[in-house]
Amino acid sequence: MEKNLLEILEAQPTGLDPDFTKKIIFQLVKAIDYCHSYDVVHRDIKPENLLINKENFLKICDFGFARVLPKTENESITDYVATRWYRSPELLLSYPFYGKPVDMWAIACILGELTDG
Repeated sequence: MEKNLLEILEAQPTGLDPDFTKKIIFQLVKAIDYCHSYDVVHRDIKPENLLINKENFLKICDFGFARVLPKTENESITDYVATRWYRSPELLLSYPFYGKPVDMWAIACILGELTDG
């Protein structure tokens, strides 16, 4: 992989090409959907953990905070995860019963960064 998404963002402070943004976000949503289909939440989606090659193909890395979701509703998992700028409200408020939406929140934050020139 050539770079991570943070490096690409820093190299283009005036904003990224909309077609590039669509391609990256589409791949990210598909990859997270795959993880979620196995009840795995990444919990640390951020530009530094998104690797991009020269053909603009994306790979997610750093699954150190990833966890399989509990099978019962009354089981909690730690809320001390994710980089602060990409934490969902339930993580910020230390709610112990969260799930897949925490990854989707982070993706929306990244989409905002990519389109905010």
